[in-house]
Amino acid sequence: MAYKLAIMADIARLLAAAALLGSLTACAPTLGPPPPGRMAQAPSAEDGVFRASDFAWSQQPGRNTLSGSLSHAGPAGAVRYTCAGATVVMTPETPCARRRMSVLYKSDQRAALPTEDVRSRQNQAPPGDSNPYVKRTTCDAADRFSFTGLPDGAWYIVTLAKPVGAANAPTLAMMRRVVTRGGKVTAFEL
Repeated sequence: MAYKLAIMADIARLLAAAALLGSLTACAPTLGPPPPGRMAQAPSAEDGVFRASDFAWSQQPGRNTLSGSLSHAGPAGAVRYTCAGATVVMTPETPCARRRMSVLYKSDQRAALPTEDVRSRQNQAPPGDSNPYVKRTTCDAADRFSFTGLPDGAWYIVTLAKPVGAANAPTLAMMRRVVTRGGKVTAFEL
């Protein structure tokens, strides 16, 4: 009988530990909205592996719009930049894309770096062909651009910004992470 009571006490301790673990994981922070049908994952500095399945969520139709503009000025506002006529690229956020942005732009949130600096790190970035999942548009003469019909999720917006009237200023590679959610228009600046 004592043996059965000891086993029942062990089982009760295991169930209590499982319940505690379950309650702790329910409070774990998330990193932006997870793509539909996926759980958010903590980023791993080592996870630079390209997996097409990570990008699949971005191909679903949605009701969100991203409306962006470039309003970057150089140090102390001395140089004005424009993206007029430049291609604007939008990449869905995945562990591989996040790692790639961290390598190229030294940030996975936002950057404005000389284009040559970003290009010099190309061979260090994780490989993979995300091209089928990338969306493109063109920056208009007023330095504005938009993407429509997007599902909920996080995206990386990238474009080139050229200096206006300052021949010695570098062309900048501009990057920003933006989030779409709830069928809304999200306005942002690069």
